[in-house]
Amino acid sequence: MTSTANTTVYTDGACAGNPGRGGWAWAVAPDGATCGSGGAPHTTNQRMELQAVLEALKALPGDLTIVSDSTYVVHCFRDRWWVKWKANGWRNSKKEPVANTDIWMPLVELVAERTPTFQWVKGHSGNPMNDLVDRLAVVASNGPFTEQVPTASAAPAQTSLFD
Repeated sequence: MTSTANTTVYTDGACAGNPGRGGWAWAVAPDGATCGSGGAPHTTNQRMELQAVLEALKALPGDLTIVSDSTYVVHCFRDRWWVKWKANGWRNSKKEPVANTDIWMPLVELVAERTPTFQWVKGHSGNPMNDLVDRLAVVASNGPFTEQVPTASAAPAQTSLFD
């Protein structure tokens, strides 16, 4: 029996205005050589945070640790908010529709199948990988907004995404 190594992936979303132009990004630690990003012309920061996690799960195989500066994302899975939402027909504790269900539903399905670990990191605090995905998301928020498929191929070894 072979075991798969756990991959740590950082995710982030960005929005120029909220709502406004938005971008999402993910990058695999320790150097971000494997990454993906995209964006939308009219969205919210929370949608982009969710999209980043969804795209990372779709693109990366194996066991994942997802590191995000979004308490919205991390607390949902840590505290299992989604279980009540799903049981209540995707309504929150105020009996209102859960925002962003078009992203939450496929994301929850993938998380249930894959069981990644979630960790929170303070944003804009000097963490090199969090800073990297923030920069990638900001760049993606500027467009162009065409259908983009995130890639999981590594950049050349001599290229640094931290520059």
